[in-house]
Amino acid sequence: MFLVEKVIDIVDHAGDLVLDKLKSGFTVSQKGRIDLVTDADLGSEEYIVQQLRKEFPGHSIVGEENGRHEMQGSDYVWYIDPLDGTTNYVHRVPYFAVSVALAHRGEIILGVVYNPASGDRFTAEKGKGAFLNGSRIRVSETECLEQSLLVTGFPYDIRTTERDNMAEFARVTRKSQGVRRTGSAALDLCNVACGRFDGYWETNINVWDIAAGSLVVTEAGGKVTNISGQTLDLHGREVLASNGIIHAELVEAVGR
Repeated sequence: MFLVEKVIDIVDHAGDLVLDKLKSGFTVSQKGRIDLVTDADLGSEEYIVQQLRKEFPGHSIVGEENGRHEMQGSDYVWYIDPLDGTTNYVHRVPYFAVSVALAHRGEIILGVVYNPASGDRFTAEKGKGAFLNGSRIRVSETECLEQSLLVTGFPYDIRTTERDNMAEFARVTRKSQGVRRTGSAALDLCNVACGRFDGYWETNINVWDIAAGSLVVTEAGGKVTNISGQTLDLHGREVLASNGIIHAELVEAVGR
């Protein structure tokens, strides 16, 4: 428990930095035509990396904005998304998060996802369950896709890629109660974990987007795989998560 509490402190402070910048003003630049980065992203990651290096000097670190900090021979890797949902943040939509996960020999063993705008803090440790602000959470009990509320996302290269998720979005929308597009993969996964959504899928996704949230889902009793329903590869650029009950139906509906 000491480890997760230490990570919560780091993530909470990073969230405070992000929220302070939202109030005081931030700068925006572009990594791609619709892929934004702010000085809040950069400041949050700089702080998290600094703290992790101090607390866990032998661990490797992978961050969205500044790449990989490799420690030779380390079995531990931290995955950092300092501000997941940057486009929401820039437009002042309060659906964004700081996400930090720890992997041991390729398996995620700890995850913390914090939305400082709402105060929602999701935590999970391997084998110890998933929690929202300290209270245990479970996935929904929705029994079929037709009764499910789902969530998805679209890639930053949507204007040029053939894998734009539009056909899948239309197909699944017709087979379910609805599909939302909210703009933060980390929070989408966590909202599957606590039963607000019944399922989620996305392609062209990065490891730092899903590392923490994927553990939160599985520890809440859900299921996380790739789009085809096979074992999740964190570096495989795709994810499909559900309450487990509707998983096969969702895989079939997405149709990849």
